[in-house]
Amino acid sequence: MKKLYFLLFMLMAFTSYGQNLAANGGFENWTTGTPDGFTTIDFSTTDLTQNTNAAFVTEGTSSASVNVLTQSQGSTDIRQDIALLAGVTYTISLDVYATNNEARARIFNGNGFNPSQYSDETLLNQWQTLSFEYTPTANEDFNMGIRFYDLATNWTAGTQSSLFYIDNLQVLAAVDPSIAVTSPSSGTVLNPGTTSVDLTWATANLTGNEFVNVIVNMGTPSSVAPTATPFAISTTNGASYNVTVELRDAGNTLLDSDMTSFSVATPNTATDIAALRAGTIGDFYELSGEAIISYIVTENTRNQKYIQDGTAGILIDDSAGTLSTSFNIGDGITGLKGTLGQFGGVLQFVPAENVATASSTGNTITPEVVTLADFVASGENYESELIQINALSFSDIGSFADNTNYAVTSGMDASTVRVAFGDEDLIGTGIPTVPGFVIGLGGEFNGTYQILPRYYADVENAVLSNNDFETREFSIYPNPTNTGSVNITSVNATPIAVTIFDILGKQVKNATISNNRLDVSNLKSGIYLLRLTQDGATSTKKLVIR
Repeated sequence: MKKLYFLLFMLMAFTSYGQNLAANGGFENWTTGTPDGFTTIDFSTTDLTQNTNAAFVTEGTSSASVNVLTQSQGSTDIRQDIALLAGVTYTISLDVYATNNEARARIFNGNGFNPSQYSDETLLNQWQTLSFEYTPTANEDFNMGIRFYDLATNWTAGTQSSLFYIDNLQVLAAVDPSIAVTSPSSGTVLNPGTTSVDLTWATANLTGNEFVNVIVNMGTPSSVAPTATPFAISTTNGASYNVTVELRDAGNTLLDSDMTSFSVATPNTATDIAALRAGTIGDFYELSGEAIISYIVTENTRNQKYIQDGTAGILIDDSAGTLSTSFNIGDGITGLKGTLGQFGGVLQFVPAENVATASSTGNTITPEVVTLADFVASGENYESELIQINALSFSDIGSFADNTNYAVTSGMDASTVRVAFGDEDLIGTGIPTVPGFVIGLGGEFNGTYQILPRYYADVENAVLSNNDFETREFSIYPNPTNTGSVNITSVNATPIAVTIFDILGKQVKNATISNNRLDVSNLKSGIYLLRLTQDGATSTKKLVIR
């Protein structure tokens, strides 16, 4: 089926068009024999009918069949009103199929028929498209549609032979090629340490010959393809960036543009953890002083580390694994950079950069001894700090279990011990039945402060489980010792893991020996508890150093 197009004033090089504004322009919907959406219909339901023969359809599944029986052109209208906006260019078109040359069709233009377009009466038994562009100078309700005109020299009255098919009446608003920045949004302040930003944009209505200029701070444009998004922009701390994206055609004509502004913050400096804790949630900080790792959580995937200095403690929450360097308990970290956050009431520090190496190693942290009354009254002061509370009595009996709270008292004061580290040796040990100290990290859950012990040695009078006693015999000699070393032997020759705690329950040494000799030269005189593990069997021994 051949289709010819007559295009008048069609500026198509850099323009595309939006949704059809004509109601029922495809003549798909009819009610009681009348096409929906048209306010003026001069034809009877026998002379204007719905056609579903696909040979006479250009859009959808139906068209309108029209018999023109009169030379009174003002009585041959099919029209509707469409709201048009001032300054917008609209393309108005209609598909026409004529079966003889006695009449012709015209798009009815309520604006004085200017511009105008008639069908070609010499093109019979084929589709042709009438089309023109119209730009209203003011907002208007545009009365438009179809009108038929007789050709007097060809007209044969009464033959009912001026049969037309009409379809696909369209009123389309012109849509120009466009570009819009999608990220970063204007006003974005990026974290210090950000060295590159991905600029992204979206384009629409392209014809295929456009390119994009990216201009940073009025510098030299970088010309790229419209699809070259994201586009990387190098950034530095404390700098601001004004970025313009221009959409241009092959002749360098500006078609559209957009811009965004963003900056990279200068880090706040916290000299110690107390100053960090006094900061603003969501802000970026650099901790300039050294912090010591008091505990590393190994049972979850958030890479959490408790750190403290002489002023306070805080929890590092690093679900992204930004601190990729392998650290140990007792390591010092200097130059931490990240964002202050909070979860469940617990203040957290989320790293933004890795720290390459420990600033010191082998540090020991002496728990701060506080009363239960102090802890209950001022729990925020001790959050994430290693503390020791003496003379605590447990209300529960049995064995410690993971993720469980235990009520404790000291005189008239009461609080909670929570077992939160399920892969440590406290799990399964017996709950003390007599008062004793508890060493742990100050914890909080939505305003309720808790003590978080780490190890068996953190709870005085905790009782080893029966499984712990199912061990082979270990011998330690000399004991007492003043030689700087001791020998540890058992019935097997496999390596022995040794953890040493002082009388306060603080871990002071961790080693694995394979030659039976343990170096204790760095330990001061006193009484120590040795936890020995070999081939899955465990035992606890006392060691005296003179």
